[in-house]
Amino acid sequence: MKNIKNFKKAGFFKKIFIKICRKLGYEIIDQNQFEIVTLNKKINEQISDIGQNSINLPLGKVKITRPVKALDIIIRTCSNVNMLTQNKARLFEREKIEYTLRTIISIINSVNYNPMLKKIRISYKVVDHNSSRENLLKIDTIFKKYNIDYKLINLDVSKFEKEIHEVNERGDKVSYNQISNMANINQSLEESKNSEDLIYFVEDDYIHQKNSIGEMILTYERIASQFNKEIIICPSDYPYLYTKTEPTQNFLGQDYHWRKVNETLCTFLTSKKMVEKYWDKYLSMCKKEHAPFEKPLHEIYEKELCISPIPSLAVHFTNVNSIFGLSPNVDWEKIWEENKLN
Repeated sequence: MKNIKNFKKAGFFKKIFIKICRKLGYEIIDQNQFEIVTLNKKINEQISDIGQNSINLPLGKVKITRPVKALDIIIRTCSNVNMLTQNKARLFEREKIEYTLRTIISIINSVNYNPMLKKIRISYKVVDHNSSRENLLKIDTIFKKYNIDYKLINLDVSKFEKEIHEVNERGDKVSYNQISNMANINQSLEESKNSEDLIYFVEDDYIHQKNSIGEMILTYERIASQFNKEIIICPSDYPYLYTKTEPTQNFLGQDYHWRKVNETLCTFLTSKKMVEKYWDKYLSMCKKEHAPFEKPLHEIYEKELCISPIPSLAVHFTNVNSIFGLSPNVDWEKIWEENKLN
């Protein structure tokens, strides 16, 4: 009986000690039981709290001073054009609309995967250029299946066409496909004016890992809080980033390693503050075809921190030989199948 009483007594004092630690903001790790007793969670569970703390063992806690309040996901679609600047077939050689639908499915699945994202407002917009009525109905069916409200904006290219230079930076005539692409980016930027906080500009051929949106949001909070400034996040680990030997910086996100990059394509996540700060620079990408096209973005990255994950959180499903497409060391078929059409 004496041993039982001592056990109960020890348990009582343990509970009191845990409560005191919680009040003081300390966490207790029981490495024998593989758990954080003050959080009542296993060490390998998600122990960060969105908007509050980013916890990574063994580095400890980062107090979130830059919480994310909302996320606007702006998806640019054009299901009637297979490739913007190439005639090559994409991996799996399907119709373009299938990549568009799987992109949307993967984003929704990723948002639903992390329950903590329910704490922030998330909205969806689709800026579409010239998709058929049939394909627009397919897009609508996806959102209805998941019971998600979204806004469809049918792009009017003529609204922006007069502002676009007819000759690009290389001295060539700008193609109509490129003009419509620039107009679509312009319309997406206009839509971002109504955003509250973060904006995810995404093209319709990026299929996401199920943990991608949660990882991006929690990593944004962590690193923006550490640096006390807004940042840019690219979700893809592009193969062309490995064709150069240049110094970089490494960062620890929620569950991924991230590195500083100086170049991206046109799918990225950032804040409304950042878009407003560099509005003219972003807009210049919609008025003149630079060489490379994303040159204005790269000039922003000379002044602001842009990071990319290792391995990739979203795969750009282009031709298998494109250095601007399929991320290395990722199971492409698995990502494709996880977001198949039902």
